[in-house]
Order: sequence, then C-alpha cells, then structure tokens
Amino acid sequence: MENETQTFRPRPLSIKLWPPSQGTRLMLVERMTRNLSSTSLFSRKYGLLTKEEAEENAKRIEDTAFAAASDHYEKEPDGDGSSAVQFYAKESSNLMLEVLKRGPIPKEDKKLAVAAPRSTVFDISRGRRDFIEAKEAEELLRPLKEGENLYTKICFSNRSFGVDAARVAEPILISIRGQLTDVDLSDFIAGRPEDEALEVMMIFSSALEGCVLKYLNLSDNALGEKGVRAFAALLKSQRSLEELYLINNGISEEAAQAVCELLPSTEKLRVLHFHNNMTGDEGAIAISDIVKRSGSLEDFRCSSTRVDSEGGVALAEALETCTNLKKLDLRDNMFGVVAGIALSKSFSRHANVTEIYLSYLNLEDEGTIALANALKESAPSLEVLEMAGNDITVGAASALFECIATKQFLIKLNLSENELKDEGTILISKALQEGHEQLKEVDMSTNSIRRVGARMLAQAVVWKPDFALLNINGNYISDEGIDEVKEILKAGKKSVDVLGPLDDNDPEGEDEDDKSEADDKGVEDDGELESKLQHLKVDQE
Repeated sequence: MENETQTFRPRPLSIKLWPPSQGTRLMLVERMTRNLSSTSLFSRKYGLLTKEEAEENAKRIEDTAFAAASDHYEKEPDGDGSSAVQFYAKESSNLMLEVLKRGPIPKEDKKLAVAAPRSTVFDISRGRRDFIEAKEAEELLRPLKEGENLYTKICFSNRSFGVDAARVAEPILISIRGQLTDVDLSDFIAGRPEDEALEVMMIFSSALEGCVLKYLNLSDNALGEKGVRAFAALLKSQRSLEELYLINNGISEEAAQAVCELLPSTEKLRVLHFHNNMTGDEGAIAISDIVKRSGSLEDFRCSSTRVDSEGGVALAEALETCTNLKKLDLRDNMFGVVAGIALSKSFSRHANVTEIYLSYLNLEDEGTIALANALKESAPSLEVLEMAGNDITVGAASALFECIATKQFLIKLNLSENELKDEGTILISKALQEGHEQLKEVDMSTNSIRRVGARMLAQAVVWKPDFALLNINGNYISDEGIDEVKEILKAGKKSVDVLGPLDDNDPEGEDEDDKSEADDKGVEDDGELESKLQHLKVDQE
C-alpha cells in the first residue's frame, strides 16, 4: 500500500529535552532511593527496604525506564523530547510502585531473587529493519509466551510482518491481551503487497480485540480507508483510549470518516495525532466530530493534512469543547484568514494551553491579529508560540507585541518566514525585554530584518539566563550589524554560537524598493526608529 508523498518545509532548530543529563539521571536515582527506603503506607504494609536495597533497585529502575523512554523518543524524532520525559517519569513511577508492593526480599531468598523489577515493556523495534516470517516470529515473541510475564506495553514497530508471522503472533497476543494497556503497531507491514498487508492487519486486530488499551499507535502503515477498516474489530472494542496516533497513514476523507465511525467512545482521549495525511476539508469535518466527543483532549495534532478553510473552521469550532487542551499543532495547512478568525474564538476556552503551533496556515495580518488578541486574554502559561510562514507584516506587529508581552512563561517564539522587517521586529523585541526569564529560543529568520532589528533582538534576549538560540538567518543584516550583535552577546556572557548559522544572511540583499519604502517612512536612521518606539507601553490589565 502506498501513501502519496508530501513536500515538507525545513523546520528550524529546536531545543531537545531528551536525553536528560547524567546529573538529572543521578538525581532521580537519589530521589527514588529516599522514597523506597522511607516510611510510607506501603512500607508499613509490605515492609521497609534497607538503604542498600533501595539504592540497588533505584539504579535498575532508572536504567530500565531510561532505555524504554529512549525507544519512545526514537519513534517521534521530530519532537522536542517532552513526550519521552513524561514517559520516563511515568515508567519510573510504575516500576518503583512494583518494588514498594513487593517489599524487601528476605535474606535467604536474595541469592535466588532478581532485585530489578521485571520490565513491563516488550519492544522488538530496535532490531534490524526487515521482513519477519514465521520462524523468526517464534523466536522474537518467545518472551511473551513465558508464564506470569508482566508485559503491559508491546511495540512491534519497524519490523514488517507477513501473514505467516502474523499467524504465529495471533495466539500469543490472544493469551496476553487481557493485560495489555499500550500497543504500538506503527510501521509493521512495510513493503508488503496490499492484500497481504490487509490480512496481517485483520489478524492483529482480531487477536487484540477486547484489549482495554490506553495507548494505540497505528502510524506509518499507509492505511487508507481499507486499512482503517481492517482494524475495525480492535477499534470498535476501545472505550478507554487515552492516546491515538494515526501519523503518515494516508488518511483520506473516507478513511477519516471510517475512524470516526469505528471509534465507539473518545471521552477519555487525551492525545490525538493526525500528522502528514491527505485528509482535506471533508476529512477534517469527520475528525472534528471526534474532537467534539473528546472533552478530555489535551494534545491535538492535525498538521500537514491538506485542510483548507472549511475544514479549518470545523476543527476550530470543535476545539471549543476541549477546555483541557494543553498542546495544539495545526501547522502546514491552508486555513486562511477565515479559519484563523474562527480559531481565535476557541482560544478563550483554552486557559491551560502551553504549546501552540500555527505555522504555515496562510493567516495573513487579519487572522494573526484576531489570534493574537484572543491569546492576549487567555493561555496565561503559554510556553511555545509558533506562527512562521503566515505572511505577517508590520501591520500585525502591535497585536503580537501586546500578546507576547503578557506571556511571561514563554520558552520558544517562532515568527520566521514573515515580513515583519525592522519596525515589526523592534516591537517584538520590546515585548520580550521585560521579564520572560524562561525564554530559550527566538526565531526571526527570513523577515527582511536589517541592522537595527537584529541589534534590538540581541539586546532583548542577552540577559535571559537560559537563552540558547537566536535565529536571525536569511535576513539583510550588514556585516557591521552582525558584529554588533556578537558584541552584545559577548557583553552578556553569551556564546556567539547562540546565533546559529548565518549562511543565508545577505548583507547586501535589500532591494531598492525596500530602501525607498524605508526612506519614505523615515526609518533609514536606526536611532530614529528606536526612539519612535522607546516609550511604547503595553496594557497588561
């Protein structure tokens, strides 16, 4: 089965939260050691672990959780690692709970006992990417046949199952489906003919029917409508799903409608990802029906799905019901101004949102102003705001200024590939000047910025304690301007590496029309432009 290839825009460098530093890992071990050896309800019931035994278990728990979280991170390499961090913490907590419930091991049993808790994750994705036939499936899946195993999470990703291998897996999965909570079947039929792939999916679907899953990942399988319906038995039996991933699946209008039809309940759904599909407007309308039924939704991704204005409006209206939303990613669609305005109306309901990705949506100034004005009054804890590639000009800069100035927890701001120029850039810089102590990354690349704008940006971020990346590549900054920016960074004890690459900066690239326009507005003099905006105030009431 083939999925239509889509064109991706290059994404700028972003901060990675995974892997954690060695110091962070050691800190977690110390914390778990204290928890495992201190008096608690569990210790009173099951017995208190010695410090030595607690430390030994803590180290092995951390190793197991770190390995599992690293595998989790590899499946989403375009992410920032936040999902892996959450997985790491959750897995450590679960394994520690098992040790607490088990209690201390009697001295006479210690030689026979294994101090480390048995893993709950069965993962074959780390092997070589190849076709799996019956004989190899028997060997690979042998641990799942062992009596009293504790596996609750299985990952068959990155290995292509044929029908014979699926038949081997079928009785094994049936035998353990009552204990499974997480199933990852992403990219598990690669290279198989359509008929065989559909049969394999139906075998797995039937074997897993009735599982009470919290997590289901069917990504990278070029499902289309036939593939979605091949998983009908599994999907129809799910009433407790918390996370569903359908990424790069060829989810067309018909396939999206099939997903909507087959899922019986999404009231517990917290994460829903539909990235890189060919959903279109009608498909987006079907997805919006799922969203409307998902009152617990916290993380919604519908990026690179060919959704136009009509579908964008439908999604925007559906999102009004999602009052628990924390992360919204709608990048790389064709929403336009009308859908942008519709989306702004839903933002008043999203008091808890911390990450918003709205790049490449054709928002223009009108849509941007509507969204910025709405965000000014909501999302007080916003940490990430991306609005790259939306044809934003200085006309929307004042609204952005007022919005950004109120977002004191901002970590990352991306307004690249717009037309803010120096005047808009100075407004953005002034919005970031006061507070914003957590700011780490600002991307203003490809915005027709010259010397004054670049200097103001550097001055705005140089004293932020954890600031790591100022992307001003792809602009018209003179060599003198670049030198000034570097001097500002050095004065603030920042490495010039904070600037990132400057290979696309064009010191002489500004055309005469831009110069004439600047002359007409009186902004050819850097000092004059700065002085005009020096006393600009923001109403934060």
